[in-house]
Amino acid sequence: MRLHRLDITAFGPFGGPQSVDFDALSTAGLFLLHGPTGAGKTSVLDAVCYALYGTVPGARQSSQGMNLRSDHAQPGTRTEVRLELTVAGRRLEITRQPPWERRKLRGKGMTVDKAQTWLRAYDAQAGAWKDLSRSHQEIGTEIEQLLGMSREQFCQVVLLPQGDFARFLRADAEARGRLLGRLFDTQRFADVEKRLAERRRATEARVREGDTALLADAHRMQQEAGDAMELPELAPGDPGLAGTVLAAAAVARSTARERLTVAHCRLAATESAHAAARRTLDEERELARLQGRFAEARQSAERLQERAGAHRQAQERMERARKAEAVAPALELREAAEAEHRRAAAAETRARGLLPGTHAGDGASGLAAAARRTAEELGGLDAARRAEHRLTGLAEERAGLERQEREDEDVLREADAWLADWDATRAAHQTRVDSAQEAATRAEQLAVQRAPMQRRLDAARTRDRLAADLEQALRSAGASRQDALDARAHWLDLKEQRLTGIAAELAAHLTDGEPCAVCGATEHPAPARKVAGHVDRETEDRALTASRRAEERHTEDERRLGVVREALAAATAEAGDTPTDRLAAEAAELEEEYTRARRAASTLHSAQEELRRAEREREQRLADRQQAAVRAASRLTRRDTLEREQAQLEAELAQARGGADSVAARAAQLERRAAQLTEAADAVRAAEEAAQRLKDADARLADAAYRAGFDTPRDAAAALLDPAAHRELQHRLDAWQQEEAAVRAVLAEAGTAAAAQRPPADPASAERAAADAERRLRDAASARDAAARCGTELDRLSARAAEAVRRLAPLREEYDRVARLAALTAGTSADNERRMRLESYVLAARLEQVAAAATVRLQRMSSGRYTLVHSDDRTGRGRSGLGLHVVDAWTGRERDTATLSGGETFFASLALALGLADVVTDEAGGVRLDTLFIDEGFGSLDDQTLDEVLDVLDSLRERDRSVGIVSHVADLRRRIHARLEVEKGRAGSRVLQRGADGS
Repeated sequence: MRLHRLDITAFGPFGGPQSVDFDALSTAGLFLLHGPTGAGKTSVLDAVCYALYGTVPGARQSSQGMNLRSDHAQPGTRTEVRLELTVAGRRLEITRQPPWERRKLRGKGMTVDKAQTWLRAYDAQAGAWKDLSRSHQEIGTEIEQLLGMSREQFCQVVLLPQGDFARFLRADAEARGRLLGRLFDTQRFADVEKRLAERRRATEARVREGDTALLADAHRMQQEAGDAMELPELAPGDPGLAGTVLAAAAVARSTARERLTVAHCRLAATESAHAAARRTLDEERELARLQGRFAEARQSAERLQERAGAHRQAQERMERARKAEAVAPALELREAAEAEHRRAAAAETRARGLLPGTHAGDGASGLAAAARRTAEELGGLDAARRAEHRLTGLAEERAGLERQEREDEDVLREADAWLADWDATRAAHQTRVDSAQEAATRAEQLAVQRAPMQRRLDAARTRDRLAADLEQALRSAGASRQDALDARAHWLDLKEQRLTGIAAELAAHLTDGEPCAVCGATEHPAPARKVAGHVDRETEDRALTASRRAEERHTEDERRLGVVREALAAATAEAGDTPTDRLAAEAAELEEEYTRARRAASTLHSAQEELRRAEREREQRLADRQQAAVRAASRLTRRDTLEREQAQLEAELAQARGGADSVAARAAQLERRAAQLTEAADAVRAAEEAAQRLKDADARLADAAYRAGFDTPRDAAAALLDPAAHRELQHRLDAWQQEEAAVRAVLAEAGTAAAAQRPPADPASAERAAADAERRLRDAASARDAAARCGTELDRLSARAAEAVRRLAPLREEYDRVARLAALTAGTSADNERRMRLESYVLAARLEQVAAAATVRLQRMSSGRYTLVHSDDRTGRGRSGLGLHVVDAWTGRERDTATLSGGETFFASLALALGLADVVTDEAGGVRLDTLFIDEGFGSLDDQTLDEVLDVLDSLRERDRSVGIVSHVADLRRRIHARLEVEKGRAGSRVLQRGADGS
């Protein structure tokens, strides 16, 4: 990386624009950046860092860059830093502008402009700069990738800070570790340590979880086995836990099998004793049953003997009932005939009671003849019924005509009232239609005016915006014009200087014996020599290129200014000089009037529709009035016809009704009389027939009783039994016979008679003995089942434990492996003799490289006395592997770097910083660092040491580097001719650049 040019405006202590030409300073290889305290030497380095990374080193970066602006700057001048450099073979230009608080262009108050960043690359073939990006993030990523280092690394490697490396030299291992960790980005190794520790904890948790489940199974096995299983005190994660659990489980399973065998034998013996007790109990129960059966049979026989007389009477009663059953049909027939005769006589009495006195003594034939005559009279009333029904219809029709007349009168009255207001109604509807049509016409006229008004308003707003852009474009064009004039003047000055020293440039190409290109001589006794500050062609070409670029920027700004002016003229021609606020008000008023017209025009269709509905209603009412007049004329004719027909029907009905109120009433009288006569004739005939059937039934009953052996029908009726009494008597007889047969059968059984001769049975004692045997059997079966369950559960839990041990085996192996690696990388393993963490080991290797690179320069600065060496000894309880000692060649002893004097500490720190820069550069991918800055510390050196240090720094030019020393030591101004001086004043600091020749 090589810096070419730095332009600063309103940055830090610099109120106005300042430029630093690093190419001119780098020609001498070593240059001095000096000035009074507080003048702004470090701010130049801050500007370089800000241009590259967008931030400044250390605590000076705050408030999002708002504090970077110079307090001496003019209010209208924006803070800007532009850096031109070459990195990775590419020439780049980075421009950054931090956030800027300025006055608002319109109104009062302040506003903040956002930060801006530009990145450009120089295209050598086209001879022009090419824009690459304006994104902060993209530019930051691109620069960090090209440089290969972060901001912290850059500030430690390129901008060697004041006192940092002296503190690094005296720091303990922890502080060195933090710095080296930031520079060499060893976070990935710390992440490895953390990842291994996390894996160890995760694996350990899984192993403990498996051990917890295994111990839970072991405790369940211990609960099942009881005193047969002894389990020592174990905890998850204990070594040998799996083997101990499996061994204890095997012993418990063996003991459980032995207990199961003993339980089987005990159960077999108990089952035999229980079977014998059950047999004894069954025998005693059978004996007791037989003895009880015999005793009950003897008692039943005695009871039967006592009831023998009653049984014989029941048998005689059943025999008389069977004889009476032959007379039962005749009895039933006689009772039915008697009941029928009583009903017929009662019906005859009721029917004769309804007849008039003239027919009270008539027989059946007389009553039937009277009924026929009444029916004939009833048939003659049908014509009178039809006449009466027609008379009712005539009355309803006349009522309908009267109702229709009233309705027509209402229609005529309503139609006359409505038609009387027709002219006013039609005028009102027509007025609404006309108003809506006028509003629609007005809306169309306003719609034509809306678009031009909106275009004029948009043009006015564009005019106002372009007026502000015009002011900005004028300022940019003026600034670029001045930049172009300054660049051209600078180029002309350099060209004049080159022409002045052209003889030295031509002399550089002279060769002895070769003719001179100017005079042709072959001898060159006194060729011109280049003086300090000589301007060569390359410098002139760069100035020419810069002048052309400035001219191109000026041309581009002028072109933009012309575009803005043309656009402003077009917008002004469209909008005129009317203010935007007035145009906006006129547009709003036009829009409001258009909205009102549209709203009023929207009622046109409804007004037209209401007018058409009113006209249709008028026509309908006129037609209704005409139809009502026609119906009134026809009603007069119909009413006369109905009145004549009604008078004729009323005369006919008066003759047909007789003394009744109506024809229907007369017909009802005749119908009732005919029905009564008919019913009476039927009742008389039924009574005569029922009396004859009763006489016949009495004769048949007397004959049947005589044949059955009864003296009278009454005796036969008394001997009959109803079905319920018959079933009850038959049931008693059957029960007596069954009980007698059962008693004889029991007394005849041989086994029962033999059991009655034996001593009384004792089933209670046998039941107690059987209950004891059954209890002992249950206890033995429960013991056998418990032993079987215990064995089965132990087998299941043992199998599960063995499976768990098998599954945990790979996890235990993984845990052991991860735990060993985690302990090794964390420095806690016995195999790690130095107790050194992985990150510390990597940093120790880097520190060893830094010490070796620093020793090369330290020996030159100290005239071969001191050598920096790396130590991996552990100090106290701190980090090991990051020790740094110095070896004194004069004493041959190795001592701590804290014992060095102030001057020795400075050049040792300088050597360490340069060595660290070389290692970090190689670590960053070999990016060349052609420009370095060293900040302060030279005042602590004596003259001889200072010369040696400067010789070492001067040797850096062998690698085509340029080194800038930041110091206010006066002696350095005598020793270093190329200088960049920072002067401070009331208006802010300024930069003065002097070449190697002092110009």
